[in-house]
Amino acid sequence: MTVRRFQVHGVVQGVGFRPFVYRTACALGLEGWVANVNGHVEGEVCGSPTAIEEFAARLRTDAPVLADVRQVRLTPGTRRPAHRGGFRVRPSAPAHADRAARELPPDAAICAACLAELYDPKDRRHRYPFINCTDCGPRATIIEDLPYDRIRTTMRRFPLCADCAAEYRDPGDRRFHAEPVACPACGPRLAWEERRGENALRAAVRTVEAGGIVALKGLGGYQLVCDAGDSVAVAELRRRKRRPEKPFAVMVRDVETAAQLARISGTEHATLISPARPVVLLTGRRRHGAPLLAPEVHPGLTRLGLFLPTTGLHHLLLDQLARPLVVTSGNLSAEPIAVDDAEARRTLAGVADGFLTHDRPIRARYDDSVVQLTGRTTITVRRARGLAPAPLPLEVREPVAGAGAQLKHTFTLAADGRAHLGPHTGDLADVATYEAFRTSYEDLKRLTGVEPVAIAHDLHPGYLSTQWAKAQSPRRIPVQHHHAHVAACAAEHGVRGPFLGIAYDGLGLGDDGTLWGGEILVADLSGYRRVGRFATAPLPGGDAAVRHPSRTALGHLLGAEALGTPRPFPWLTSPFTDRLDPGEVAAVRAMVARDVRCPRASSAGRLFDAVASLLGLADEVSYEGEAAVLLEAAAGGEHAVPLAHRVVRAQGMWVYDSTATLADLLRRRLDGEPVSRLAAAFHQTLATVTADLAARAVEDGAPRTVCLGGGCFVNQRLLTEVRRRLRALGLRVLAGGQVPVGDGGISYGQAAVAAARLAGER
Repeated sequence: MTVRRFQVHGVVQGVGFRPFVYRTACALGLEGWVANVNGHVEGEVCGSPTAIEEFAARLRTDAPVLADVRQVRLTPGTRRPAHRGGFRVRPSAPAHADRAARELPPDAAICAACLAELYDPKDRRHRYPFINCTDCGPRATIIEDLPYDRIRTTMRRFPLCADCAAEYRDPGDRRFHAEPVACPACGPRLAWEERRGENALRAAVRTVEAGGIVALKGLGGYQLVCDAGDSVAVAELRRRKRRPEKPFAVMVRDVETAAQLARISGTEHATLISPARPVVLLTGRRRHGAPLLAPEVHPGLTRLGLFLPTTGLHHLLLDQLARPLVVTSGNLSAEPIAVDDAEARRTLAGVADGFLTHDRPIRARYDDSVVQLTGRTTITVRRARGLAPAPLPLEVREPVAGAGAQLKHTFTLAADGRAHLGPHTGDLADVATYEAFRTSYEDLKRLTGVEPVAIAHDLHPGYLSTQWAKAQSPRRIPVQHHHAHVAACAAEHGVRGPFLGIAYDGLGLGDDGTLWGGEILVADLSGYRRVGRFATAPLPGGDAAVRHPSRTALGHLLGAEALGTPRPFPWLTSPFTDRLDPGEVAAVRAMVARDVRCPRASSAGRLFDAVASLLGLADEVSYEGEAAVLLEAAAGGEHAVPLAHRVVRAQGMWVYDSTATLADLLRRRLDGEPVSRLAAAFHQTLATVTADLAARAVEDGAPRTVCLGGGCFVNQRLLTEVRRRLRALGLRVLAGGQVPVGDGGISYGQAAVAAARLAGER
């Protein structure tokens, strides 16, 4: 008989891994034990060498659906053949200090088996909102410490009843060591004021039916819910939440209902029903007759964010209401999602008409994840519930952290070849959001055991993430914003050598002290050099121009970088300026002429803003990227001839001169060309310009692997066209997948750069 010790590293706690090990060992006739130890699983097996080898192989290939096995290690076991009595699951070993980073499982949506029980009148969990098993339910949002056991989760305050305890101890039951296991007799209970259970649910249903707004306590925080087909209710939610235009996500009961609202590919179908249950951005269907959704849900847009129920509670609510629901973050605009009951009642008192809550505490804040698919490629827009904090690969030896950016903020902790990308936080300019980031960082650092020796941060001194990083004790490593964008893409795809980075976004501080945003870089993970860019233009009023695309447009028309192309003639711009306030036009003209409060930016995102305003789509916006979203929606499926464009050599790099593009846009609009065709033409133009800039860089010796980064590549049409043109040049084109392509991925890129620089010093 052979005895072997085994260790399994990866996401192996909270995913039914110990029950899986037990069943596998028993099936192979092996004796021994298994236990959770810190953040991994280990144990010992005794049996024939062949059976042990098969056991190790199955741990890698047949693991539970929620597991992510990174390493299975076999070492010699104890000398004694003392494993008589079969195989057993031992109590978890007490936590101890070690250098291995621990990995946490994300929450998982209700599985098919639990869903069947939810609707089975004969089952003792019939209509129990908090039903779960080893394959589904809360994980990251309830974990207080590792190793993962009930006593170290927020479920510790719910002692198991006899029936649940029997399931928990039965190796043949799918709830064997399911830590959040509960039932109506011993688990959490719904509440609505003084009502409990089904009465609470019915009160919430009546409120939504009457056109009201319900604050619902979900997995990772409170959500605001209303009837997605009720224009008055949706408009009122916008008013109360202070979210005038940004589209709302819609929850539907099944894929069949989703297919009535949007076109769904096979890959999108698989994403909708995945355990992560993210919000999936889809192309909405045009409907004749009464629409299922109020136009206020996604005003002026063709893209629609849909997702399926994540919990039994969501299913029960949707079944009783029999209609799509707006389900959006339980917060006021720019604030963090509420998780504490008292906090929710305080912050949402003026928004919700009632609170459907329960008595299971939420330990960690996780908003809903958002993804979109371009062909078969998944682009993560927001990495949160269901996806975070599952670790991602990253070549890192010494522990490091990435502090992130300012908008769409995340942070990253990385060690031992893995990066833990924290959940989406939001805009750090809000004090409550900043405090939520600090709390989340300390919690995840404690749970993962990652103690950074260095913290990477943005160059911008005004970012609160930068200021926070500078106040920490570890070594600080500044990382340029756009280098972090393209480094995130490269690191996710395992690119080790030099690459050509294309970073298009709103704004980021360059190493020369100016604002960048349309950048072509030759880079590796350690450093970069700038080989191309967009022409600069002033932003009259600085941040005010970001909120008012009309100002950005005037900046481009009045003060674009002089590169040999005349600015658009006054007679071309008059249809645009005539609709603006004359006083504001005069003030902006004076600001540009005197160069007062007019920082210059080479920004692709701001050029999108300018074009959207010139076409009458957005002169003022209520959220970052709104003008670009409207411009993409306006383009629809139109085909168009690209606008005029020039790429010139200036200051030792290739520069896209956008003045010719804007002049042609205005001329064609004056000639009566439709807005939709001009919006499409602008997208075609940027894709053509990008290919031109890349081709010139490659001719100058740049690598043929291209890494795309920055929030502009959330634009599906731009991403598709850019990839098509670059591939036509014979280039290898990569874009972020699991790592958010926008500022939500900055922290991962910062960590990758920090790790590379530290490795280079060894």
